[in-house]
Amino acid sequence: MATRIFSGIQPTGTLHIGNYFGAIRNWAALQADHDCVYCIVDYHAITIDIDSKALRAASRAMALDLMACGIDPKRSILFIQSSVPEHAELAWILGCVTSYGDLARMTQFKEKSAGRKFISAGLFNYPILQAADILLYKAQGVPVGEDQVQHLELSRRIARRFNARFGEFFPEPEPIVEEKGGRLKSLADPTKEMSKSAGEPNYIGVMEEESSIRKKVRSAVTDTGLVAGEEMSPGVANLFEILELATELSGDLSIVVELHADFKAGKLMYSRLKEVVFDSLMDVLRPIRQRRAELEASGKVEEILASGTKKASAIARENIARVREMVGL
Repeated sequence: MATRIFSGIQPTGTLHIGNYFGAIRNWAALQADHDCVYCIVDYHAITIDIDSKALRAASRAMALDLMACGIDPKRSILFIQSSVPEHAELAWILGCVTSYGDLARMTQFKEKSAGRKFISAGLFNYPILQAADILLYKAQGVPVGEDQVQHLELSRRIARRFNARFGEFFPEPEPIVEEKGGRLKSLADPTKEMSKSAGEPNYIGVMEEESSIRKKVRSAVTDTGLVAGEEMSPGVANLFEILELATELSGDLSIVVELHADFKAGKLMYSRLKEVVFDSLMDVLRPIRQRRAELEASGKVEEILASGTKKASAIARENIARVREMVGL
């Protein structure tokens, strides 16, 4: 029996190449051998200020982005979180077996709440809803970046506590850590992770205009000079990582080997490296954009999401009914 995989992504902002190489491409690959459930987590999106009028449109846009990037609704369940209200019900039940201390220790809460005048209880309880998302489908594996391992460990702890109190039911989900691509750096400041929240110059959007991508790559921070045998600067290392990720699907890494050799010999032209990075990146992104345009033109995104909701709801209703019975509701 195939392992059930669950993962989710917020619909806020632009899907960038760090998301694609670090997560979405791996999601697509997992479909070959696993029972995959992928969710656009709009409940999570409202833990901070967001334009409510734009949220529905953003969720639909993210669905298009995911399908264009390889998430196949014929092989996976793809749906919007709020269309399955059992997520919220299970989050309340699991909140009753989660300790305040566990939540207070969450690193991401400390980071996201820093400097805010208003900190919502939703932001504090975010990891409980995340656990509910996973456990509602009794997922056995969860693709995560290194920054999400702590959250998944809490999900495992919550599952153990529920099982100990009410009887064995939830599996403890195992992390599937993607080692490559999840920590791409900003081209404008390679000491920082590529991030939408850091501002537009700090990420490359999967659907961004080619002219804008070219400008960002050409102006990427490298270093002031090149000496044979010198250690690679963060900016140059980041460009090489993007190049390796963009070329590995083709299996032809000869240009990567050539440019590495030039760097070691102290004769690499950064202008050439940047041009090769841009060309290789666009070889990956252009087919994705073409697929997205075709999907949007088909007008079937709502139908696809409705089908995904129906499949997700069938699993969720069955599992929440059992949970309610075990808890005594």
